[in-house]
Amino acid sequence: MRTRKFGLSFIAALLILAIVAVGCTPKEETGNNGATNGATNGGTTAAKVFRLNIHSEPSTLDPALMEDNVSGTLATGIYEGLTRKNENGESIPATAESWEKSEDGKTYTFKIRKDAKWSNGDPVTANDYEFSWKRALDPAVGSTYAYQFYYIVGAQDYNEGKTTNTDAVGIKALDAQTLEVKLVSPTPYFLSLTSFYVYNPVHPSVKDNEAWAADAKTIIGNGPFKMSEWQHNTSIKLVPNENYYEKDQIKFAGVDFTMITESATELANYETDKLDYTGKPTGEIPAEQIPVLKESKKDEIVTKGIASSYYYQFNTEEVPFNNLKVRKALAMAIDRQAIVESVTMAGEVPSFGFVPPGIIGLKEDYRNEVKDDFFTENVDEAKTLLAEGLAELKLAKFPKVTLTFNTSDGHKKIAEAIVEMWRQNLGIEVGIENQEFAVLLKNRTAMNYQIARAGWGADYNDPMTYLDMFVTGGSQNNTGFASPEYDALIKKANASGDQAERVAAMTEAEKILMEYMPIMPIYYYSNVYMLKPGFKNIVTDYKGDIDYTRGYYEAK
Repeated sequence: MRTRKFGLSFIAALLILAIVAVGCTPKEETGNNGATNGATNGGTTAAKVFRLNIHSEPSTLDPALMEDNVSGTLATGIYEGLTRKNENGESIPATAESWEKSEDGKTYTFKIRKDAKWSNGDPVTANDYEFSWKRALDPAVGSTYAYQFYYIVGAQDYNEGKTTNTDAVGIKALDAQTLEVKLVSPTPYFLSLTSFYVYNPVHPSVKDNEAWAADAKTIIGNGPFKMSEWQHNTSIKLVPNENYYEKDQIKFAGVDFTMITESATELANYETDKLDYTGKPTGEIPAEQIPVLKESKKDEIVTKGIASSYYYQFNTEEVPFNNLKVRKALAMAIDRQAIVESVTMAGEVPSFGFVPPGIIGLKEDYRNEVKDDFFTENVDEAKTLLAEGLAELKLAKFPKVTLTFNTSDGHKKIAEAIVEMWRQNLGIEVGIENQEFAVLLKNRTAMNYQIARAGWGADYNDPMTYLDMFVTGGSQNNTGFASPEYDALIKKANASGDQAERVAAMTEAEKILMEYMPIMPIYYYSNVYMLKPGFKNIVTDYKGDIDYTRGYYEAK
C-alpha cells in the first residue's frame, strides 16, 4: 500500500489553485477564419471545414525533425507513410498498397501504389522513401528520432558517423514501386513504425531549400490534405489534396487550426461555435470546467484513457539532482491522487512507473502484467532522504532551483500544486517558469534546465517506445541517466524475437529506470475532448493521437 500523509490545509490550498474563471473571447477572434461552414438539412453529408485548436506553433513540419504532438497532428493531414493506423491502432495499407515479410522476419518488401502522388502532382516512388529515410539518418540533419531507424541494417553506424556509405544502410528502392528494407533482427512492431511521422517521406525538392518546412508555399506533401495558409503563431489552414489517391474519401472542405494558448479562451471559442473540437490531444479544456461540462455537454464530451505518461525529469548532472536521494525525496513527497482529483480532474491515473496502460505486453496489457509499484509516496521517508542527500552533497540547505514547463494553464496549475506540496512537506522552495514549447524542447535537449515538465506518448504499441529513449547517449535521453546494465537489457530486448524474453528484459529495464529515478512519474494521461454534434469519424487512437482525415459532417 502506498503511504500518504498530507494535511487538510494542503488540500484546501490545492482546491484554491484549481479555481480559475472562463475568459471572454475577443470579438475579432474567428475560429472559422471566414470559411463557409454551413450545413445542409435532411440528414445529408455537408462539406464543412473542421476547426480545432493546436495550442501553439508547431516546432517544425519537417518529418525528420518532428518530436511533438502539434507537429504530429499536422503531419497526419499533410503526409502519409507506407502504412497508417485504423481506429484500433492496427497498421493498414497507405502509400504502400501491400508488403511481404521474409520467413526470418528480417526483410520487408513494400509495393508503392502507382496512383500515389505528391500534392504538386509528381509521383511518389520508392526512391522518395529511400531518400527520406536516409536523410533522417544523416547526422547533419540532426533528427532526434533517428534512433527509430536503428532496427534497419547499417542505420545506426551511418547516423553515428561510423560510416558515410549510405549503400550499407538496408533501405533500397529496387524500382519505382518496390522498397526493400533489411532489419538487424525481427522487429514485431516494425509495420507500426512505418506510420510514425519520422518515417514519412519528403519531396526531393527539399534538397535545394533548407527553409522549405517553414512556409506553406514550399511544403509539398503526399497526404490527404495540403497546406494552403500558415499565419505563424496564429493559424494554419489545410485543404483537400486533389492529387491524393483516395481523394473521394476526403469529405471535409478543409481543416482549420488555431493557436490559442489559454484553455478558457479555447473553450469559449467552442461554445460560441468558432471551434468544432476542443481538448486533448492538441488543445485543453479548463480542468475545473470538466465536471460541469460532463453534465451540461454530456452528448459532446468524451473521456478515455490513453497510452501516454506525464512526468517531470531531472537534470542529473546538476546539483542537487545529481544525488539519487534528493530525486527520490521529491518523487515521494507529492500526492498524485490529489493532483488528478483536484487539479487535472480528467480521469487520469496516478503513476508509479513509466510505461502506461494500453501498451501490449506478453499476453495482455503490459501495465497489468507488470505492476507500477516501483516506489511509494511517503512524506516522512522523503524528509529523511532529502536530509541525507543534502548532507552527502555538503549542502546546508536546498539550493534555489526552477521547474520549467511549456506554456499552458494546465501545466501551470500542476506545477503550482507540486511546488506547494514540496514546500509544505519538505520545507523547500522551488521556482516555476513557463517557456514556449519550442524553447522548452531546445532547453531540454541542451540540458539547460533543472527540473522540466515532460510527456511521452507511444510511437508504436510496444513498451520499447518508452524504454529505449533512456539508453546512454540517446537523443531523447536529456537527463544524464547512464546505465550499462540498462543499455544491455534494451539491446537484449531489441535483438530477441521471443516476446516473453523481450518483456522480461524490458521489465528489468523499467525497474532500473525507476530505481535511478531520472524522471518523476506523475500520472497516466486521459484524453478529454468535446466534439460538436454531426461530426463523424473523428478518431482518437489508443495513444491519444487524433485522425481527422476521413472525418465528415452529417447534417440532421
